[in-house]
Amino acid sequence: MTFLSARVEKLQESETLAMSRRSNELKEKGIDVINMSLGEPDFVTPDFVKLAAKEAIDKNFSYYTPVPGNKDLLEAISKKFKRDNNLEYKPNQIVVSTGAKQSIINVVMATVNPGDEVILPAPYWVSYIEMVQLNEGKPVVIETDLSTEFKITPDQLEKAITPKTKMFLFSNPSNPTGSMYSEKELRALGEVFKKHPQVLIVSDEIYEYITFEGKMFSIGSIPELQGRTVTVNGLSKGYAMTGWRLGYIGAPLDVAQACVKIQGQFTSGTSSITQKAAVVAVNADPSVVNSMKEAFHKRRDLLISLMKEVPHVKSNNPGGAFYLFPDVSYYFGKRDGDTVVKDAKDLCMYLLNKGHVALTPGGAFGAPKYVRLSYATSEDIIREAVRRIAKSLADLR
Repeated sequence: MTFLSARVEKLQESETLAMSRRSNELKEKGIDVINMSLGEPDFVTPDFVKLAAKEAIDKNFSYYTPVPGNKDLLEAISKKFKRDNNLEYKPNQIVVSTGAKQSIINVVMATVNPGDEVILPAPYWVSYIEMVQLNEGKPVVIETDLSTEFKITPDQLEKAITPKTKMFLFSNPSNPTGSMYSEKELRALGEVFKKHPQVLIVSDEIYEYITFEGKMFSIGSIPELQGRTVTVNGLSKGYAMTGWRLGYIGAPLDVAQACVKIQGQFTSGTSSITQKAAVVAVNADPSVVNSMKEAFHKRRDLLISLMKEVPHVKSNNPGGAFYLFPDVSYYFGKRDGDTVVKDAKDLCMYLLNKGHVALTPGGAFGAPKYVRLSYATSEDIIREAVRRIAKSLADLR
């Protein structure tokens, strides 16, 4: 007998968290494992943000907060949207949550009915498809590859939209590929969306401050799309505040109000201390985190140069985030003794067990020929990780 629901039985474990768990199991046995599977900056939260949190504690700011967020934070986010993204979201159109992940599931739950189609450009972030399916929506996946820098075309988008399409959900810059749509590319997609007013656009911009080739463009800043775009962001990546748990959305008013209703029954308001720290982070000039961005840029260039020396692995040149998403399909069907690599998941397990490097298989992102490497780690560790990967792959025949 089981007490579990059919809903949870269908839900897949996050592959990024699963690989991290497996690597930790080996670490507990005393094995030196390099974990390149998690998307977490290895920097510490800026001191001025920590100071604001300490002051909030000392001033006993320790009570329940309003479900959508404190007024000062909502106003700060509204100004940030205008300052950085040319987006017009009033404070009552903004909802603060315990991380961008909660922000996204709030939006999906608030808008997707059973049978509604949700377009997901692949590779997509690992949780998108599970969120859609959890709410009985139907994922419609648009496949991409290295040849297009993992970006969809207007023609692909047009062909994917049907009368049942409810939502288009994507990340820019992308997790897992690091690819970033240019303003020109997003405006071209926007021309398609203008013909289909029933489609809600959800733009996950959590990697906004980690970009290397020009400024990121927000699709919601296109005037005709402003009223039907949900912009998702947060502090985890750009400000190295993963454990603080704060994400937010700017959304059409009815969507924002629906998210407040849902959140009010699940978690209520975000941590009072985190919100006070978030005010100073959001109000700060984005240049305060340039040192982190510059470090990621150097690491990206290093990883790309090193991976070019690994035989039969093909990579792109990502414009943002801190991931590389190489094609490793050459090694499918190869073996090392009794170990046979059938797919990317097998390859990741092989590299974990033999080379003691944890990566994430691309199948979790809807791209089974690829693996994801996170370079949110030091240059020395990157060099050692690639050395181990190359050595292990050389033993596959």
